[in-house]
Amino acid sequence: MPVGKRNDAIWSTPWRCIVPLMLSLVMVLGGCATTQPSSSGAEEETSNAHPEDPWEGFNRRVFAFNDVVDRYTLKPVAQAYAAVTPDPVQTGVGNFFSNLGEVLTAVNSLLQGKPGNAGLSTSRFIINSTVGIGGLLDYATLMEITADKEDFGQTLAVWGWDESRYLVVPLLGPRTLRDTTGLAVDISAYPFSYIGERELIEALAVLDLVHIRAGLLDQESMIQGERYRFVRDTYLQRREFLINDGELGDDPFASDDFEFDDADFDDDAFAD
Repeated sequence: MPVGKRNDAIWSTPWRCIVPLMLSLVMVLGGCATTQPSSSGAEEETSNAHPEDPWEGFNRRVFAFNDVVDRYTLKPVAQAYAAVTPDPVQTGVGNFFSNLGEVLTAVNSLLQGKPGNAGLSTSRFIINSTVGIGGLLDYATLMEITADKEDFGQTLAVWGWDESRYLVVPLLGPRTLRDTTGLAVDISAYPFSYIGERELIEALAVLDLVHIRAGLLDQESMIQGERYRFVRDTYLQRREFLINDGELGDDPFASDDFEFDDADFDDDAFAD
């Protein structure tokens, strides 16, 4: 990890307060999670267990805590932000933070052995930071220069950490153990860490958080069924999509090696 002023800048952010709070919550909620369920409840939980979510009991407690915090603090602020901020301004804010993220994409693309994507993200950063007035305008996309978003969690997956347990982090929401590990590296590499003024760092961090939450307001209506499972499954599927750069794998029905047997067309197979 970098040293000197950059290291000081990282811990002058809200993370200096959030990280100890997160650790305390993990200990408290983890203690609650050790309570032994009833035998019938344990059997039901085991039968319905998600293979990537062995810590579901703990995760549900953290999920409930995060939901309460969001409902009474972050969501109302995000709703106010969305109501009073003109759409062009919101677009500019999103472009600004997305442009800063190109730095992480470039670094992680190189770590993953993707120099082409690293070059594209670097080009996007240079173009949008200059012609796009500090990233407020996304001229690179208008020029059809696009790059796949990368982070260190994806880098760890490329390096061999293929499967990872699902983990709901206090105040941060859905992650995996792999992505949570990568998050610490991404935070240290984020351009915020180069800013020496604590007040500016905190203001930008809060603005970024509120803007992201405001962008999720309209998507809440898409949640169907049990809320925890929907969020978990959606997150895991999206992460898999990003790790594979949008490749969904081979379709067995599109393979020349896929053969049908005569029994597949037997009328008895379709009988009631």
